[in-house]
Amino acid sequence: MDFLHSNLAAIQHKLAFVAIEPINWKLYVQSFSWGVTLWECYLLLRQYPLYSKKEPPPALAPHLGADVFEKSQKYGKEKAQVALFSKLYSQVLDSLLLQFGFYAWCWDASGRILGRVGYGSEYEILQSIGFSFLLYFVSSLPTLPLSIYSTFVLEERHGFNKTTPGLFVADMLKSWAVGIVFGSPFLAAFLYIFKWAGDRFVPWLMAFMLSFQMIMVFLYPTVIQPLFNTLTPLKDGELRNRVESLAGKLKFPLKHLYEIDGSKRSSHSNAYFFGLPWSKHIVIFDTLMEQSSPPEVEAVLAHELGHWYYFHPTKMMVVSQFHIFTILALFPAFLHAPPLLRSFDFPKAVSAQPPTIVAFLIFQMILTPLEAVISIGMNGLSRRFEWEADRFACELQDTLGEEEMKDMGERLGRALITLHVKNLSTVWVDWLYSAYHHSHPTLTERLKGLETYQASREKKKD
Repeated sequence: MDFLHSNLAAIQHKLAFVAIEPINWKLYVQSFSWGVTLWECYLLLRQYPLYSKKEPPPALAPHLGADVFEKSQKYGKEKAQVALFSKLYSQVLDSLLLQFGFYAWCWDASGRILGRVGYGSEYEILQSIGFSFLLYFVSSLPTLPLSIYSTFVLEERHGFNKTTPGLFVADMLKSWAVGIVFGSPFLAAFLYIFKWAGDRFVPWLMAFMLSFQMIMVFLYPTVIQPLFNTLTPLKDGELRNRVESLAGKLKFPLKHLYEIDGSKRSSHSNAYFFGLPWSKHIVIFDTLMEQSSPPEVEAVLAHELGHWYYFHPTKMMVVSQFHIFTILALFPAFLHAPPLLRSFDFPKAVSAQPPTIVAFLIFQMILTPLEAVISIGMNGLSRRFEWEADRFACELQDTLGEEEMKDMGERLGRALITLHVKNLSTVWVDWLYSAYHHSHPTLTERLKGLETYQASREKKKD
């Protein structure tokens, strides 16, 4: 532990200039946040002309009818237009809030509200919670029309929306309630560790955040998700028999197999698993079961179980923890930096002893360009895992020695095509746009990959 703290202290020594030099941090944040936004707009503009193509990629031509392809192109073009407007609108809004001292106003307002009920500035954690929710609530109101348009105009126009206005409002209120109920104690504990551990907070905060993630693995499906969706045990039948048989052969610790009413809000489809290492739950969207046959749904789940088989969630969690550790290791230099808060219009009295939550929020904004680069690497790693999971499904016959699994790769390919057709997913994708945004390979890439894996298996047999 002493070795860790001595190295962390060395990092802080190298970053000591943050607390001394009068750097214009607001200009830095404005410049780089606009830089990231304009970069993402450039990528959208690279992608946009592909929605004007009249024919699908040759590999997909046999599977996409002219009418489906035309609908997919139109849907993709409209989504790109909305995304471009949303990015620029949100960036202008963020810049105005940043430029005119909105964050300092929120801190002051939360302090004045608490003062009216008898709590002074010494209650920093309580004020920090009020600051966070006030900041989120006020800043989210101007973007609410974008969400309404996306749901009730864009998604409705293309036949995906199933959300009623009442359900939309109910979901929004429930989300706020969940944020308050679960976010408040998390934020209180998060900030308390800073106060309790001092500059040696890094290992303690890492342990706390990992523990919180484990707790949420249990709480989300049992407490939070039922507020928004209904999970019911999958009915007896061919699909249940197939999934339970596959899980048993792979020794997947399946505890519950659920169907979720995804059609309540959208006709998009999915399937996933969650849970602790010794107790897993599989969830299948009702829309997926409507759109695909039981053998094809089984192939989709075989892909998902491939992630479990190769410990992909665990590996991603390790990478994520290292990422968090790096952020926390750099943070103390910014926590004790009065010039940092002065750059964002906080008064001298507040800047002299920077509130932890404020310093951390500003620190996150400073990291914006770095986070954009890291997201590319995380997407690249995710795509690699998707390839491995596809290969796992394709090679299940060899893994289990089951003749009935020989066509699993073909079934997965058919299921992927069906998902893309029903969801009107984009089939022409710019490589740079995909590298930056996509956590999954494109449909064309995945189908070619499945063909390659199958050919490799046949070659080995020969």
